[in-house]
Amino acid sequence: VQLQASGGGLVQAGGSLRLSCAASGRTFSSSAMGWFRQAPGKERDFVAGVNWRGGTSYADAVKGRFTISRDKAGKTVFLQMNSLKPEDTAVYYCAARLRPVVGVLPNEYDYWGQGTQVTVSS
Repeated sequence: VQLQASGGGLVQAGGSLRLSCAASGRTFSSSAMGWFRQAPGKERDFVAGVNWRGGTSYADAVKGRFTISRDKAGKTVFLQMNSLKPEDTAVYYCAARLRPVVGVLPNEYDYWGQGTQVTVSS
């Protein structure tokens, strides 16, 4: 099973990026999927999650700016990031858990992507 994250890059403050995470080896149609981020010297933090029915959860720091979505096949999850700020700079990881509801802790997830760097310049 692999999760492949893509879409990161360098963007100016106020700009947008769209991250994608593609699953191979199995589908996650009955599972929750999420995005976490980790800045240098900091812990890996929850950003957003989507449950098996499409219900979403967000960290307070990104509410109103980020949108998580998934395809019905359970193979791809997206993170649309708008109004980006320098403090959003981090490596972003996608994750999937073998449960249908969103978790907010990294140890609640069973599969991880390799991470994609997002850098927001001021």
